[in-house]
Amino acid sequence: MRLVDAHLHVVDPAFPLVPNDGFVPDPFTVADYRARVAGLDVVGGAVVSGSFQAFDQTYLLDALARLGPGFVGVTQLPADVPDAEVLRLDAAGVRAVRVNLRRGGSAPLADLDRLARRVHELAGWHTELYVDGRDLAALAPVLHPLPQVVVDHLGLHADGLPDLLALVETGAVVKATGFGRVELDVADTARQVLAVDPGALVAGTDLPSTRARRPFADTDLDLLAQAAGEHAEAVFEGNARRLYRLSPPPPQP
Repeated sequence: MRLVDAHLHVVDPAFPLVPNDGFVPDPFTVADYRARVAGLDVVGGAVVSGSFQAFDQTYLLDALARLGPGFVGVTQLPADVPDAEVLRLDAAGVRAVRVNLRRGGSAPLADLDRLARRVHELAGWHTELYVDGRDLAALAPVLHPLPQVVVDHLGLHADGLPDLLALVETGAVVKATGFGRVELDVADTARQVLAVDPGALVAGTDLPSTRARRPFADTDLDLLAQAAGEHAEAVFEGNARRLYRLSPPPPQP
C-alpha cells in the first residue's frame, strides 16, 4: 500500500542542532531515510522539525529540495516571524507550524493561538502539536476554536483519548505515528478516531524514532492497516494528501 509518511524527521549535522535537556540525536540524513524506507511504497511525506532544531529552517529547506515533489515541511517558528518569512517557507513547500508542548524548542503555549491563526490566514497552514493527551482537557478552550489542529502520536496516552476524540469532533486530525512512544492500545485508538471521522487519521513512520522506547518497525504499518480496515487507503495516503495539500497521485499503470 502506498504511504504518504505524515511524520518523519531529518537530522543532518551539516546544519545547526540545539541540545534539548543535553540530548542531541544521532544523524539521520535524507539518504538514511531513503535507505530505511526502501522496502516501503513511500510516495511523499512531511518532514517535521524537532525540538533540537529550534527555529532553524536551513536543514528543512535542504531536506525538501533533496526529497523532491510529494514532500512538505512542518516547521517551528517564533510568534513574531515576519509575514514574508511565512510566505517564503510556503513557497518552498512548508505547510504547517509545529508547537512542541512536550519537549519545547518551539513557540510557547502563550503564543499558540496568535501564531496558529496568523499562519492559517497568511498561507493556509495548520498547526501540529506534540502534546500529551492528558493535557488536552485543560487546553480545550484554546484548541477547539483554532482553524485546523493536528495531534502527533495518537495523543500518547490512553487517559487522554476522550479529549482527543472531542477534538476530532471539531475537525482535528490525528497522526497514527510513534507507536514506540505511546501508552495506549494503538489499534483501538485508531478505530475510535476513525469512528468519529474517517478523514481524521493519517499514518507515518516517526523515523528515526528519536528518544522513543523502541524504533519504528514495518510491522507497525501492518497493525495500522488491519485496524483501519476499509479506511486503510485513506489513512495511508488520501487523508494526508488532503491535509498537506499534495497533488493527486499519478494514475496506477
